[in-house]
Amino acid sequence: MTTRETDDQQQPKTTREKIAQLRRARLHLQRGGGRERITRQHESGKLTARERIDLLIEKETFQELFLFARHRATAFGMAGKDLPGEGVVTGCGTVAGRQVFVAAQDFTVAGGSVGETQADKICQTMDLALKCGAPFVTFNDSGGARIQEGIDALSGYGRIFYRNVLLSGVVPQIAIIAGPCAGGAAYSPALMDFIIMVRGTSEMFITGPEVLKQVTGEVVTSTELGGPDAQMSSGVAHFVAESDADAVHICQQLLNFLPANNLEDPPEQGDGAIHFYDDPALNSAIPDDPRAPYDVKPIIERLVDNGELLEIHKTFAPNAIIGLARINGSTVGVVANQPAVMAGVLNIDASDKIAGFVRFCNAFNIPLLTLIDVPGFLPGVDQERGGIIRHGAKMLFAYGASTVPKVSLILRKAYGGAYLAMCGKDLGADRVAAWPTCEIAVMGPEGAVSIVFRDEIKKASNPAEARAEFASRYRAEFASPYTGAGRNLIDDIIEPSETRRYLSLAFASLRTKRELRPQKKHGLVPM
Repeated sequence: MTTRETDDQQQPKTTREKIAQLRRARLHLQRGGGRERITRQHESGKLTARERIDLLIEKETFQELFLFARHRATAFGMAGKDLPGEGVVTGCGTVAGRQVFVAAQDFTVAGGSVGETQADKICQTMDLALKCGAPFVTFNDSGGARIQEGIDALSGYGRIFYRNVLLSGVVPQIAIIAGPCAGGAAYSPALMDFIIMVRGTSEMFITGPEVLKQVTGEVVTSTELGGPDAQMSSGVAHFVAESDADAVHICQQLLNFLPANNLEDPPEQGDGAIHFYDDPALNSAIPDDPRAPYDVKPIIERLVDNGELLEIHKTFAPNAIIGLARINGSTVGVVANQPAVMAGVLNIDASDKIAGFVRFCNAFNIPLLTLIDVPGFLPGVDQERGGIIRHGAKMLFAYGASTVPKVSLILRKAYGGAYLAMCGKDLGADRVAAWPTCEIAVMGPEGAVSIVFRDEIKKASNPAEARAEFASRYRAEFASPYTGAGRNLIDDIIEPSETRRYLSLAFASLRTKRELRPQKKHGLVPM
């Protein structure tokens, strides 16, 4: 007999007795699965649902919702079964003084399994996040659908998925995978904006290792299949944390950059003044050899406030960099080619990575800074068969559809369709600046002259010398940034040391940007 059942039978009569009954009931429900299961949770390296919320939400601001929810299942021994909180803690509170709604699955109660009532708690919390225009954060730690509830459990998942779609582009959604998240449950985080996984305790997959072994004969471990590193390399996860506390810290960092909803601007830091400066070190940031690799991250760090970049998808498609930073206290989304990896070429994964981030920034009023050094799209049979045309078109669509302020800076190479995909002037960039080191052309000078001057090179007494001479002429006459500036496709050619000054003034001038587009239900992004 449960504590609650005992109290119900006692039927207290006085106000004092009723208050005492309420206190006992609340204490019972807040203990989750009990001391033994909480101990096991800690021994497995995980915090409890309430401990995670306590880390995320500021002290004394958490208001719990639906604490007294109870399931109505009766089959398979569920009749009268006591599941405190229905295996999830839901509510709202503040993070850095800003409202956030949260749902944390409680693995100590029936393995955090999702039944009809748990789903209803989550759905109602999501509805409130939508109504109030506040971010929604989940802690996923569940064994999956509650089998005893059959179709009611599946219906619960469906209602959560539907609300993930309703919230999409309206309020930020962040999923912290703090334990198992398998099968259909994985699709809710996949529909959210950011996924943070915890190394050593979290896993995501649709089909588990045992099922795969039975169906395909393939033998893999759970970590190899659905661990954080596996899901980072696949592009599913955006961040990997070393612990629950680290995951909460990453979540707080994200929220610090993001607006509460799509009708607000991102939060600002500082006094709003334009602080710019010259940085002579940038004048030597690009190697003299146009083929030499270099790391673009130090350049980014010299351009943004305090050198701080919250990089997203760090190990997925590392030939492209995306992340959130600030310039003069205002949030910007940073997109950059990474010449240190595959020469910064665009491939299928990099295209998806950039396109998704650009669309997110556009949805939440985050201006875009694009740093360009791209030799083209990656050639090859695998890329063609994998649909590089379709994936590259996602980038073109994402940049072309975005209406937030867009500033592009050409550092070195900007060749072919990849130059356009990285938001050149013709894709709607509001400002395009170029360093004097940049080259803009249909293809690299060496490749171009091998086609255009093929006969002359063949007839030359020294073909290699002739090719080099033609390439030098092509670079000066056609690939020079002055050619683009002469066509008004480049707003200015700037000394690298002046870049921070240029960006500061450009973004400040674009704060009031307004752009009218044709009315439509939505565009049809290449899928």
